[in-house]
Amino acid sequence: MDKSKLGLIHIYTGNGKGKTTAALGLILRASGRGLKVVLGQFLKGRETGELRTLALLPGVTVFRGKPLTKFSFQMNEQEKAEVLKIHNAFIQELASHCRKEETDLLVLDEVIGACGTHLLDESLLIDFLKHKPEHLEVVMTGRNPSPELLELADYVSEICKRKHPFDRGIPAREGIEK
Repeated sequence: MDKSKLGLIHIYTGNGKGKTTAALGLILRASGRGLKVVLGQFLKGRETGELRTLALLPGVTVFRGKPLTKFSFQMNEQEKAEVLKIHNAFIQELASHCRKEETDLLVLDEVIGACGTHLLDESLLIDFLKHKPEHLEVVMTGRNPSPELLELADYVSEICKRKHPFDRGIPAREGIEK
């Protein structure tokens, strides 16, 4: 495979279900082609079905950030500062790993949400994107990306919710949403 054609930046955004699912589909495709893949998850702590499957895929490494027990709007300033510090170190750890291990695809799941809630310093993410290894393909998921992130992206796909079972009180179901 000609890896010199890699190196673009993707954003999967919008208020619909499927941003992480789309990113996982790309992980599956990349693994099937022998690429080295890293998934870094922000703001997520629950065990999910996809984590079990990802562990079986060749060339895929999963890093999970600090599991959150509260939404950002429920945190006090001290809690937010602690999570910010942890996430800032996490993005640097992911960047270092990708450089050292010559990663081909990096998926930063919910990194946009972490930036938007001020639980990750967006300038660290932008600096990484501007100075990433040339062949590293990067996928970011989350709602409401900043104009700076949109400008850096080569792909921007918006997933729009028209209907969702949650609107009728149906919670996330094992095997479908989690």
